[in-house]
Amino acid sequence: MKKSFLFLLIIGLLSCEGPEPRKPVKVKSGSFITESIERNKRLLAVEEAMIKKIIAQDSLHTYFPTADGSWYFYTQKNTEISQTPQTDDLVTFTYNVLTFANDTIYTEEEKGIITYKVDKQELFPGLQNAIKLLKEGEQATFLFPSSMAYGYLGDKNKIGVNVPVKTNIHILKIAPNKEVNIP
Repeated sequence: MKKSFLFLLIIGLLSCEGPEPRKPVKVKSGSFITESIERNKRLLAVEEAMIKKIIAQDSLHTYFPTADGSWYFYTQKNTEISQTPQTDDLVTFTYNVLTFANDTIYTEEEKGIITYKVDKQELFPGLQNAIKLLKEGEQATFLFPSSMAYGYLGDKNKIGVNVPVKTNIHILKIAPNKEVNIP
């Protein structure tokens, strides 16, 4: 009896090791992210080539580059004022959306007159940046690569996946933010 008790005690003590951590079934190598980055770089290069071709074929307009990778030209310029919209200003504007082949996706009438609080409301990235470049009364046409337009999701309506767009923007009014600072 003593021997069996001692035997069970030894077996019990030897089997009381801590839990062994589970090893991962699959190790991720990051190749999906690397492939996605490369695919996006190739797509951007193709879209930039399309934009450069449009600019080269358009001898009537002078195009200006933006910091975010889009290009634009003025159809109506305001030289009397110099103020562009700042964060929290209210901007009233209209715009349309076209393909690079000038096929209309959305008309100004479909989009309507928009009142936008700068940097505080959702618009597609290129449009948010474009509004900050224009002054009251100005009109400009912008060429946006898909990454600055509706991206890989599209608008889930008329604009598909990775579609670069052309947009005509008309700034109707800029109402500066008049926030009162109380000391």
